[in-house]
Amino acid sequence: MKQSNIFRYLFIDDYSATPKYQQLANAIIKAVGEGKIQRDEILPSINELSYELDISRDTAEKAFKYLKGRGVLGSVPGKGYYVMNTLPGQPYKILLLFNKLSEHKKIIYDSFAGKLGEQASIDFYIYNSDFGLFKKLLSRNLQEYTHVVVLPHFRERQQHLEELINAIPREKLILLDKKLKGLTGEYSAIYENFRGDIYHALEQARDRLQKYRTLRLLFPENTYYPEEIREGFLQFCQDYAFPGTVVSDIAAGTVNTGDVFINVREHDLVALIEKVRSLDLAIGREVGIISYNETPLKKFILNGLTTISTDFAMMGELAAGLIMDNTMAQIEVPFNVTMRESL
Repeated sequence: MKQSNIFRYLFIDDYSATPKYQQLANAIIKAVGEGKIQRDEILPSINELSYELDISRDTAEKAFKYLKGRGVLGSVPGKGYYVMNTLPGQPYKILLLFNKLSEHKKIIYDSFAGKLGEQASIDFYIYNSDFGLFKKLLSRNLQEYTHVVVLPHFRERQQHLEELINAIPREKLILLDKKLKGLTGEYSAIYENFRGDIYHALEQARDRLQKYRTLRLLFPENTYYPEEIREGFLQFCQDYAFPGTVVSDIAAGTVNTGDVFINVREHDLVALIEKVRSLDLAIGREVGIISYNETPLKKFILNGLTTISTDFAMMGELAAGLIMDNTMAQIEVPFNVTMRESL
């Protein structure tokens, strides 16, 4: 067995949301698949990897154990790890861009990555709804990716967003969560219909809403949340003669008996519950709460928090399915109402 000069093929990106052990494992798999590392070659030790790549020993060891579990590496006591099986490279290399990693977006990622399994190498980045960082991430060499999957939410309307996304080859592009106006040609999207979704959700909840007097949408200013949510809410209030207002700041707003609040931001949910409790009002009887985006924890909050939500697991699975089936499509994901004690 000979020592491999593998460090020329390894790179750890500190800005990537992909775990470092997975980045290291993916780099080794790529080098093996491209024939740059041969069968029986000895890899650097865990200590060498830790020093050269500036990662912890635990990270290096976790990558080696992952590859050993896949049958790529073997180990010999006293000599270390070596290439046992030159498996073919992963067929899909994906650039995945999320604006943030919240609980429901983690559901999307887990279902997406879980369905693709070991067939894909995913470079995962969080751009924090910042257009400058988003643009920088898209300046990478897109030729090395088979697909570019983008969840496009920004704090403000961006003048050149469509121009930037239009530069991505159409066969590689998949938009998640929302479609964008101004894109040309055919492309794939797994999306929500934000205006129609909230409208129809409130229609389904009308029987319970009747016991309240005023419907209030907590919709912060200068936010990445789509304006179509506000539009669908106001259209429902108008069509059904339901008194409704939009509240941008719950801390400065009032809470009265007979109010129903629709909360879109998790931070506001905490402030809302604290404010209602400080007024000694009963949630679910005197004040109603509807929360956007179903997560596992919400079935336990307030003995059950009523939610309106798309199916995030389905969103991730459908996106992965387009990649694996080599198809292009635009699919609207179902939106569901889950009635619980808070309404």
